[in-house]
Amino acid sequence: MEEIKNQILTGERALFHSSDIAVRDSIFENGESPLKESKNIELTNCMLRWKYPLWYCNNVVAKDCKWFDMARAGVWYTNNIYVENAMIEAPKNFRRCKGLTLKNADFFHAEETLWHCDDVVLDHVTAKGPYFAMNCTNMKISGLKLDGNYSFDGCKNVEVHDSVLLSKDAFWNSENVTVYDSFISGEYLGWNAKNLTLINCTIESLQGMCYIDNLVMKNCKLINTTLAFEYSTVDAEINGSVDSVLNPTSGTIKCDKIGTLIVQKDLVDIQKTKIICDAIEEKRDEPVW
Repeated sequence: MEEIKNQILTGERALFHSSDIAVRDSIFENGESPLKESKNIELTNCMLRWKYPLWYCNNVVAKDCKWFDMARAGVWYTNNIYVENAMIEAPKNFRRCKGLTLKNADFFHAEETLWHCDDVVLDHVTAKGPYFAMNCTNMKISGLKLDGNYSFDGCKNVEVHDSVLLSKDAFWNSENVTVYDSFISGEYLGWNAKNLTLINCTIESLQGMCYIDNLVMKNCKLINTTLAFEYSTVDAEINGSVDSVLNPTSGTIKCDKIGTLIVQKDLVDIQKTKIICDAIEEKRDEPVW
């Protein structure tokens, strides 16, 4: 493997169509698409300062690298890429990639990042920005810390462990998502999802878990969660209380207490939902918005 070390690489397509190279302690700047259409690439302690550094690439390992603000849209249409110990300032990164692993990576401007990717592993990633991970498939996530609304829209086959998501409208339109041992805070969680499972999670949400086909909750806590489960088919085991429940479609809700149960008989048949609860403080036939 050819080694390129301690270089400042400038100009458009500086290492275009390269193969079997290791670039170390170097800077890519003042030139778009420096590694476009390359394969079998190792980047170590490199600084990526300009647009589109890794497009249409295959078999990339990047360790201890930094993506600066102008390295936006940095990795698109690239397969089999492993990124470790990365600081990524640029937005709109990682699009339509397959076989992507991100380990110990920090995204400072993660808006519109990680779109349409397949076979993704996120291991202790921190990200700040809206529209994170839209339309991704086959994801395994552990230790994610996310601050950004509209995350995971349209995702399929996702498994999340030990994560913290501060995200309004998370998991909208998703399918086959399971979240374990995590904290989620955000309005309108999971709307229009199919097969959403939450296990040992703590959740805070206004109008959360609504319009879901097959919502499963096991040993979850709901803090400050109101108007939950509207038009959802639900199998929910809640450890503690729910502030209010609105118009579930069918299934079972088990909890210690419900503050307000709201059922509009012209919209749903309450007989289709089994509620196992020690105390329902109030029953209403109209919600208070």
